[in-house]
Amino acid sequence: MTRTLILQARNLRLSFGGVAAADDASLSIANGQRMAIIGPNGAGKTTFVNICTGYLKPQSGAVLFEGRDITGLAPRRIAREGIGRSFQLPQLFLDNTVMENLLMAVAAREGIWNPWVRLERHPKRGEMFELLEVIGLIDVAHRIARELPEGMRKLIDIAMALALKPRLIFMDEPTSGVSTTEKFAIMDIVVRALQHNATTAVFVEHDMDVVSRYADKVAVWSDGRISREGAPDEVLKDPYVLENVIGV
Repeated sequence: MTRTLILQARNLRLSFGGVAAADDASLSIANGQRMAIIGPNGAGKTTFVNICTGYLKPQSGAVLFEGRDITGLAPRRIAREGIGRSFQLPQLFLDNTVMENLLMAVAAREGIWNPWVRLERHPKRGEMFELLEVIGLIDVAHRIARELPEGMRKLIDIAMALALKPRLIFMDEPTSGVSTTEKFAIMDIVVRALQHNATTAVFVEHDMDVVSRYADKVAVWSDGRISREGAPDEVLKDPYVLENVIGV
């Protein structure tokens, strides 16, 4: 069955000081996919994510989300359109509780922030408890974020991105900084949350075990553009990928 496209990046170009971070880059993402983006350092992977989520504006090209041109829109506007984002380094309010982090993220992104209204009265408080239950953090809902281990902080950051129920989420290295024993447990939880919310996902990842286990499609970034694209069992055996990405 052919999936409809949720996002199309067309002929993106962006240079920094003469170095092409995006060089006529194009990529299409289908509804319901879990796509992994891999490639050597400096290949342009994070630049692509930043363009799609509004943190960078391309010099040319376009990004279409569900057929609408979102190129150059501000990150908050793109979040309201239905695209979420989690970061390689969790962007948390470390001195607040897990629940407060989610409520502040929702209030800020929805444009309903009011310093005079206490967070416990936020109308989406009940929904946030449901999300924390799905993502396995209900037991730490009232813990201060700073007190929690890195793996849990990663999950909080992803939960904050999922708080507005995005139809597409970009995740930048969701397992970086966590132990080998934690990475599969974290990804199992993330995939369960994605399936629960019917969210399409794109994740930048350097761990090929994670890529082969959780992605249904892989896009290889090289010199600012996609050089290989396909199913994990095909792409990860490609000679170029073995030599330049995996390091075999």
